[in-house]
Amino acid sequence: MDEIKNKDDYNPDIVTLSDDDGKEYTFEVLDAIETDMGRYLAMLPIYDNPQDQLNDSGELVIVKVGEEDGDEYYYEIEDDDEYETVADAFVERLEDFFEIDNQ
Repeated sequence: MDEIKNKDDYNPDIVTLSDDDGKEYTFEVLDAIETDMGRYLAMLPIYDNPQDQLNDSGELVIVKVGEEDGDEYYYEIEDDDEYETVADAFVERLEDFFEIDNQ
């Protein structure tokens, strides 16, 4: 028999990333895609303070996934064309689920 999931059983993928200064940021992973250029994640920041969440721009944070010595790492996409291609792919996939402003 198939298990029926309660809509309240939402378990988001949460990742915590550190910047060069050691400051940690928490994100919810919304989607992942794999292209011939690599694997990518689209994430939204999570804040402890609800007011910070309201003040956030709501822009997706997109990172490239890399692997080194069996560990996963997330990298900023520095190539503008690569970023635009991946961002467009995420927007196309996610616009049915989220209100996305395509500016």
